[in-house]
Amino acid sequence: MLELAGASSADVREHVAAGGCLAVLAVGALEAHGPHLPLSTDTIVAERIARAVAERCDGALLPAIAYGETWATSGYPGTISLSPETVRALALDIVRGAAASGLDRVVIVNGDFGNRLPLAAAARDLAAEGLRVLVLDHPGLAEAADAVRESEPAAPGMNHAEEIETSMVLASAPELVRMERAEPEYPAFPVDFGLRPVRLHEIGASAVFGDPRPATAEKGERLFAAVIDAAVAQVERFLAG
Repeated sequence: MLELAGASSADVREHVAAGGCLAVLAVGALEAHGPHLPLSTDTIVAERIARAVAERCDGALLPAIAYGETWATSGYPGTISLSPETVRALALDIVRGAAASGLDRVVIVNGDFGNRLPLAAAARDLAAEGLRVLVLDHPGLAEAADAVRESEPAAPGMNHAEEIETSMVLASAPELVRMERAEPEYPAFPVDFGLRPVRLHEIGASAVFGDPRPATAEKGERLFAAVIDAAVAQVERFLAG
C-alpha cells in the first residue's frame, strides 16, 4: 500500500511503474451522531474500510474527504453539509487527478447515505470519459448487523448512532466515544418516511435513531471484518474486469 498523504511524487511514480493502478478514496461526512459519538463518525468508518482495501489490494490510499451531503441532518449543531453538486465535483476532480498520475482504477468508499446519488452521478460521468470507478456502500453490512444486533432498529436499514454504528466507532476510535452519554431514541417516523425528503431534527431530538447502549468494540470488529471482506471481493472483481 502507498499512502499518498505521506508519499513523494517519486514514490507515486515508482508505485505506478511497478504496476500499481488502484487508488482508494474514503468519502465521509461531518454530521451529528447523538451526544456520544463524534461528528466525524462516517469518516472514521469509511477511512478504516478504505485503508483495509488499499492494504489488501496494494492500492494507493488517498486522503479522505471529511465532508459530505448531509442535508437530512443539517438541523443539528455541528453538521456541515456539502451540496450534491460539490460532492460530485470533488469526486470528478480527484479521480481525474489520480488517473493523470497513472492511478486509473479508483475505488470510492462511501460513508454516508447522502453521498450515494452524487457519487453515482460522478461515476457515470467518469465512465463516459473512459475512467473506471467503483463506489462501495458498506457491502455486507446488513447481514453482519443482523447477526450481532441486540436492539431493535429505529427503521428498517437505518444505522445511525445506534448499536451498529456505535460498535464500529468503538472498534476504531474508542477514545472519541462517550458511552456515559449514550441513550436510546426511537422517534415517531412519518408514515411516508423514505418516500420524501425529511429533515431528521424535526422528528428526533438527539440525532440517535435506535439504542446505542448494547454496542461493543467486539461487535464492531465483527462488522468491519464482514464489510472489508465483501469490499475486497468486489474490488478484486473490479480490477479483473
